[in-house]
Amino acid sequence: MRRELDISSNLDWITILLFGVMVFMGWLNIYAAVYDEEVNQSIWDFSLNSGRQLLFIITAIVLIAIIVILDMRFYETFGYLIYGSTLLLLILVFFIGKEVGGNKAWIGIGSFGGQPSEFAKVATALALAKYIGAVGFKMDRMRNQIILLGMIAIPMGLILLQKDTGTALVFGAFIFVLFREGMSPFLLIMGMAAALIFVLTLFVTNEYYLHAGIGVVLILLILLGKKTVKRIAILTIGALLIAGVIESVDYIITDVLKPHQQNRIKALVNPDADPLGYGWNVTQSKIAIGSGGFFGKGFLKGTQTKFDFVPEQSTDFIFCTIGEEHGWVGSFIVVVLFIVFLLRLIYLAERQKNRFARTFAYGVVSIFFFHFAVNIGMTIGLFPVIGIPLPFFSYGGSSLWGFTILLFVLLKLDAHRSQLLQRV
Repeated sequence: MRRELDISSNLDWITILLFGVMVFMGWLNIYAAVYDEEVNQSIWDFSLNSGRQLLFIITAIVLIAIIVILDMRFYETFGYLIYGSTLLLLILVFFIGKEVGGNKAWIGIGSFGGQPSEFAKVATALALAKYIGAVGFKMDRMRNQIILLGMIAIPMGLILLQKDTGTALVFGAFIFVLFREGMSPFLLIMGMAAALIFVLTLFVTNEYYLHAGIGVVLILLILLGKKTVKRIAILTIGALLIAGVIESVDYIITDVLKPHQQNRIKALVNPDADPLGYGWNVTQSKIAIGSGGFFGKGFLKGTQTKFDFVPEQSTDFIFCTIGEEHGWVGSFIVVVLFIVFLLRLIYLAERQKNRFARTFAYGVVSIFFFHFAVNIGMTIGLFPVIGIPLPFFSYGGSSLWGFTILLFVLLKLDAHRSQLLQRV
């Protein structure tokens, strides 16, 4: 009992401080994104996103208290139950869900609503950690790998059916967790190579040049390496798979993706081709960030923000507000904060002696990294616009609660790391 009472001294207060700073900065920038100088509304006004976000922050603090109070073994014991319950909520969305922004991903109660997909990230991280943390688990068994990939694919598929492609893609980040826990890097390397080839194909006007270039590289690999049958077979299969990826790009773009998804790809490749159409979001986002210069225009002084040139500026494009009003310096500070935050999470993950805690910790790291990299990348035109929030900065109750739960469950497990069963 005494150990439970001493939880406050064992919590990682450096991480909590980083969390508090980012949530506070996010709240201020949400206010800046919706501020109207003529109306001069207060940051506390509950009719504004900033006022509602304050309520979400207060609720998040209540969630933190509950997480800290709960027994440390609760999360492992009920990992599968939480996962199953979340899947039921994702299925329930198809029957009673409401559509917001073109995605039927919300369950509403009166004027309030929530996205089960945000909590599915927490549930999937817990389920993966419970399975991997089981006694006798071995990652090199194909059966285990198939089950783990299935546990990721089920919520991912349900969310895709809700037309929330951005959130569904986040679940792909769990591959890094499996890699850390012993899965062969072959799948990860092949996936990254396929993604790279896919993107290169978009930018190359004549795909035959790409075929020829890759063919030359593969021939050199065969000639320069050991000429074993196995090596030649692997490289040949790799060449055929790469050729398949290249040839499938046009089919995927034109026949698989929906029109708005096609436009997002077009905006990535050439946003200037239709600056008033599909290129509008990215073009205005880069204008807003670039207009901030080195030091920015000042708090509440953003003209791109004030005249609503950038859509969804308090949610998906909140980084534009930071860039415009606080300039390169403000943007740099935010990026550094996230990098320090991620490095701290990796440090916490590596010091876990319990496999369940370590696996969950890397799940947390993967999710935060994906959101951070892709959200900022899409605002500056490096990634297509897929509509995912910047952790702790973007407006939204579900996302804030989901990120808060992820972080503080990890901190709770870390605070009791010496008490958890030594199972590595």
